[in-house]
Amino acid sequence: MKWWKWTALAGSVASLAGTARAEQHGGQPLPWQMNLQDAATAIMEQVIGFHNLLLIIIILICIFVFALIGYVLYRFRENRNPVPSRRSHHTLLEVIWTAVPVLILVIIAVPSFKLLYYMDVVPETEFRIKAIGNQWYWTYEYPDFGNFTFDAFMKADEDLEEGEPRLLATDNQVVVPVDTKIRLQVTASDVIHSWAVPAFGIKIDAIPGRLNEAWFEAKETGVFYGQCSELCGRLHGFMPIAVKVVGKEEFAAWVEKAKQEFAKADGPVNVAELDRVAQ
Repeated sequence: MKWWKWTALAGSVASLAGTARAEQHGGQPLPWQMNLQDAATAIMEQVIGFHNLLLIIIILICIFVFALIGYVLYRFRENRNPVPSRRSHHTLLEVIWTAVPVLILVIIAVPSFKLLYYMDVVPETEFRIKAIGNQWYWTYEYPDFGNFTFDAFMKADEDLEEGEPRLLATDNQVVVPVDTKIRLQVTASDVIHSWAVPAFGIKIDAIPGRLNEAWFEAKETGVFYGQCSELCGRLHGFMPIAVKVVGKEEFAAWVEKAKQEFAKADGPVNVAELDRVAQ
């Protein structure tokens, strides 16, 4: 079993109640939720595993430091040491407190670099999706399926359907097939935004004039939510992301429908509608 799976198992046991509640509600945050959102991709599985590895290391360090402080308070209290020691150097001790932190950093660095490489190197993918950040909504393009385009605005409270989360649901969802490697290209039309979906383990900046890339492969169907994670202006908190993962046959049917519904047509953005949704 991979190291991240062992640490993910340990973290899951520690947060069983929060995880069970998260599974019931899909890829979205919950009140009083413990731990990270459940992983929907292999990337997020490794992120959770690395997080839990760091958590174990931090806990062990804290236990050691508190135990050491307690020992020092007891062993070197005034009534046991009326004449304090004048020792200022101890070669072995100094080697230990230099070497041990270096060893800990190496233990952290090896899986960290592996995870960064795994996330950064885009494998061979089946198709691309382009996400464009705007003030304050997202535009999506599917260049490998006829290059249709659509905008995704946050749903107003009165437009929410049963089960849709407030401030996270969008009028148009990004639809992708399950078990499919997808290349995500991200940019922006005005200021810096950030496309982030926690369950996918993705957080990538959308920068004007620059095309950043990431990839993901959803392992389960459902709707997964995220938000812009870069302070981008007055309505920054009102540009959510909703990704719907479906079966491959359902995705093929959606593409045919989307080609008709979202045929490219340039037009002005309705700023009044943005203000209405954000109120």
